Amino acid sequence: MTTISRRRLLQSVAVLPLALSALPAFAAGERPMFTVAVAALPATLEPARELSNVGTRVTYSIFDTLIRRDFLGSPDGGGSELKPHLATKWERVSPTELVVTLREGVKFHNGDELTSDDVAYTFRDGRLYGKEPQIPGGKPYFGILAGCEAVDKYTVRFTTRVPDVLLEQRLASWCAWIVNKRAYEEMGFEAFSQKPVGTGPYKVVSHSESDATVLEAHDDYFLGTPTAKGVAFRAIPELAARVAGLVSGEFDLITNIPPDQVAVIEGYDDIDIRSVVLANSHVLVFDNHDPVLADRRVRQALSFAIDRQKLVDTLWLGKAKVPASHNYPEYGQMFVEGRSLPFDPEKAKALLAEAGYAGQPIVYRTQPAYYTNALEAAQVMIEMWKAVGINAELQVVETSAQMREEGKSQISNWSNSTRLPDPLGALWVAWGPGGEMQTKDIWAPESREAFNAAGKALEAETDPAKRKALFVTMLDEWEKEAPGTILYQPFEAYAIKKSIAWRPTTFYFMDLRPDNLSFGQA
Repeated sequence: MTTISRRRLLQSVAVLPLALSALPAFAAGERPMFTVAVAALPATLEPARELSNVGTRVTYSIFDTLIRRDFLGSPDGGGSELKPHLATKWERVSPTELVVTLREGVKFHNGDELTSDDVAYTFRDGRLYGKEPQIPGGKPYFGILAGCEAVDKYTVRFTTRVPDVLLEQRLASWCAWIVNKRAYEEMGFEAFSQKPVGTGPYKVVSHSESDATVLEAHDDYFLGTPTAKGVAFRAIPELAARVAGLVSGEFDLITNIPPDQVAVIEGYDDIDIRSVVLANSHVLVFDNHDPVLADRRVRQALSFAIDRQKLVDTLWLGKAKVPASHNYPEYGQMFVEGRSLPFDPEKAKALLAEAGYAGQPIVYRTQPAYYTNALEAAQVMIEMWKAVGINAELQVVETSAQMREEGKSQISNWSNSTRLPDPLGALWVAWGPGGEMQTKDIWAPESREAFNAAGKALEAETDPAKRKALFVTMLDEWEKEAPGTILYQPFEAYAIKKSIAWRPTTFYFMDLRPDNLSFGQA
């Protein structure tokens, strides 16, 4: 990898495109404009539609959830504890019912007061769950719901199909951001997706996936007046340009700093690096329908041939983490001890021989910069696969659609977040019936039946010991069938002006609420 020198960064300041400064102007005031340079922006801003790394980074400032994960109260930024947010309290009235009391006086960006009608509309049948939900990505999170009804102006009742031990966690996590009913109905799905209305600390001024998302302060925010006049997320794909803009003062914060650049950037007196190991794993996806990868022994061999610790040590300077399979300590009592992701090149060779692999090409496609170190990791893994006899080929593409183009790519990359502190919030969300790999039929139906049966049973089970046994079955099946494999939990580094107080979380959520963003003297 090439280290970006300070001289090169300073030289590149002068050649930043003029269009990058063509953002809407805000009236002068005491509060500053906060500008964030990101590698990419989402296509839309509908919060349940954009459950991606780049999407949640932006929408987290536009919307709120009923219950809040306490990231700031957690030493590692993991946010395992829950606290009131749009809801002031909640109560389990039966194994399948949760009654939530809303905070009074909360204002949406359009001036409407938040009521139970907005909450019921957000979680209505047909939006996030049902036979054909408007937003299919919501089904893994809220397919458990049987209904959500407004009891009175500030009271909502959630009912679930079966007892759900995770409902409170679901209401505090991904896909649970509350939308404004009136705006949604008046604007329609597509228009709302471009300029949505939430209750968050910042409201949308404009959005362009290729240029910038510009927000302005929602001064009626229920947690206090936002500390910035506005926020601009600017799409700057090149790392050198992001760093140069930070050094020149054009940006206040930049994302996606590779570990080998941390020391270079820390050399500037007025810039700080703030980092965290994410509750997210980079993974590989194997197309089970491909004639070569249809044999699970080939898929298993691809996994056994990867020296994950070497990837962490060389590409991440030891700062990333190799997890214990799709299995994380934040699961608490559900964490399964003794699991690992073994590196065993001899086992890989034996499996390839058993499968009768005869050197057919296996193509790995990746985008160059969507994930930090994605290209560098791909280049190293290609050599690891070649070392065990796999005829591996790397192709770099521009879009996620190209990465998984049918008939042209056998392997692609992805990421899975532990969205809930439980296997149902990671392995099941990503790889279950509502997840992308099954809905797009990348994981072949005949090899996922046992996995699905265990997952569906886990959804309805409340006994801790039985739940853990079902999770072990899911892990065993996922590792045996190998529709994909985990690489590592990435180290995410941000560079920011030292005068700005801000703390990252273990998700890509960028929390810019008043209690996590303040400005001092440069």
